[in-house]
Amino acid sequence: MIFDELGLDPRILEAVKSSGYTEPTPIQAQAIPAVISGRDVTGIAQTGTGKTAAFVLPMLHKLSQGRAKARMPRTLILEPTRELAAQVAENFEKYGANQKLNMALLIGGVSFGDQDRKINAGVDVLIATPGRLMDHFDRGKLLLTGVQMLVIDEADRMLDMGFIPDIERICGMLPKTRQTLLFSATMPPEITKLAKQFQKDPERIEVTRPAQTAETITQHVTKSPSDKDEVKRAVLRAIINSCDVKNGIVFCNRKREVDIVAKSLNKHGFDAAPIHGDLPQSYRTQTLDRFRNGELTLLVASDVAARGLDIPDVGHVFCYGPPPNSDDYVHRIGRTGRAGRKGESFTIVSPRDQKLWDSVIKRIGQDVENFWNDDIAAEVENASSRPERRPRKNDDLKQKRGRGRTRDESRSREETQRDEPHKEEPRQEEQAGSEEQTPQKSRSAKSQPRSRGDSDNRKPRRSSKRDDDQGMAFVGMGEHVPAFLQREVEIPDLSKDD
Repeated sequence: MIFDELGLDPRILEAVKSSGYTEPTPIQAQAIPAVISGRDVTGIAQTGTGKTAAFVLPMLHKLSQGRAKARMPRTLILEPTRELAAQVAENFEKYGANQKLNMALLIGGVSFGDQDRKINAGVDVLIATPGRLMDHFDRGKLLLTGVQMLVIDEADRMLDMGFIPDIERICGMLPKTRQTLLFSATMPPEITKLAKQFQKDPERIEVTRPAQTAETITQHVTKSPSDKDEVKRAVLRAIINSCDVKNGIVFCNRKREVDIVAKSLNKHGFDAAPIHGDLPQSYRTQTLDRFRNGELTLLVASDVAARGLDIPDVGHVFCYGPPPNSDDYVHRIGRTGRAGRKGESFTIVSPRDQKLWDSVIKRIGQDVENFWNDDIAAEVENASSRPERRPRKNDDLKQKRGRGRTRDESRSREETQRDEPHKEEPRQEEQAGSEEQTPQKSRSAKSQPRSRGDSDNRKPRRSSKRDDDQGMAFVGMGEHVPAFLQREVEIPDLSKDD
C-alpha cells in the first residue's frame, strides 16, 4: 500500500512525498482511514512506528475545510511532556506546509502573552500539556466548545501517571459530539478500562502485541555485583568505552541520579549533559537541539525523554537501572533502532534491581543477552576497592542550582568558628614600656580590634545556643524609678451617693 491509496488531500500527499515517505507503516495504514471516516480510534503500536503521523495526517485532511474562530480551537492534542508537544508541532509544520492552518503550542516555560496572541487570532490545531491548557482556560483566554477532535497521545502515561483528574476535567469542557483518538505504545488492561469513558465504540488498532520490543534493537544486560553507586557508575563507563558510541541516551530513574551521572561522566572525559523536568525549559530545548545536531554525544535523561521523542539516529541506549514500571523499558530502548536502523541497548542490574529486571523480562517475554568483559571486571574491582563515600547531611540541599551555602551549612560553619580555641593577645600593661606610652602608641592601641580574649567592658554575646532553658537574664531599669510611677493617685470612694 502507498499513501495515495489512503484518500488524503493532495496537498498533504505532496508534503509527505517531500519528506521522503511513500509507503505508510502498519499503524498508519489502518488508523488513517478510520480517523477520516469519523470513528474513535485506540491505536497501539511499538515506539518508532510512526504513530504521530497516524493522527496528524488525517487531522490535517479534516481541517482542510472550515475556519478557526478567535479563542476557539478546532482540534486539541494533549501531550504528557513539553518536548513531545514541541515534536508534534514540528510534524504539523512539516506535513501542513501546503495548507494555511494556524497552530498554537501551549507548554510551560513560554510566556503567556505570546500564546494568548496566537489563541486570539484563531487556531485550527492546539497542542498542549494539561497544566498549561488549564491555566489558559482558568484565565478566561480559551474556549473549548468548538473542539471537533481530541487526541490523547501516549495515553497510558497520560492516564496512569497522575493526569486522570486533569483529563476528566478537560473532557468535561469539550463537546460530547467530538471524535477522540488515543495512541500509545502500550495499553495495559486497567488503562483500557479508563480509556473507554472518553471514547464511544472505539476501533482498536493493534499492529503488535503490547510491550513488544523492536527487532532492530540488540538488547544486553550487565549484572553489577554491588549496589554501590560508585560501582554502577564504573560499570556504565566501562560499557560506554566498550562500544563505538556515536551518540546515546543514558536513562536514570531519579532526577537526582541524572545530575550525578552526568557530572560523573563529564569528570571522566565523556561529553554528556543532563535533561529532566526540574531544569528550565530553555536549557532542555537547547540540550535536545545540541543532541539532535550531533554536538552532544551522551544525553543523560529521566523518563521525560523516553516518551515519543523522535531522534532517528540514536545508536545506543544505556539504562542505569531497570525502570520501576516495566512498560517504560519498551519506551526507553525504543529511542534507538528507529526507522529501520540498527540499535543497541544496555541495562545495568544491581542486586537490589533484580525484581524490577524480572518484571521487565516477564513483560517483554524474551531473554536478554548478558554483557561482560575484562574492562568491566577491572573497573568493578577498582571501584569496589575504594572506600564508600559517607553521605553528608546537606547533600540533597546542595543539588539545588544557583544557590550559595544553605542555612544549615552556614550555621554549622559559624558554630565551628565560635567553638575553635582562640589565642589571647597580651594585655598592654604586660608589654615592655607600657607605663610610658606615647599618645601615638595609645591611639594605635585603641584602634586595634579587640580580641576575643579581652572580656573587659565587652557586651554579652548573643548565641543561638542558650546557656539554660530560661535564656539570658532580662536587664531592667535598676534602682531608678520613673517619676510617673511616684505620683499619688486619688482613689474615689464609690460608697458615697452623688
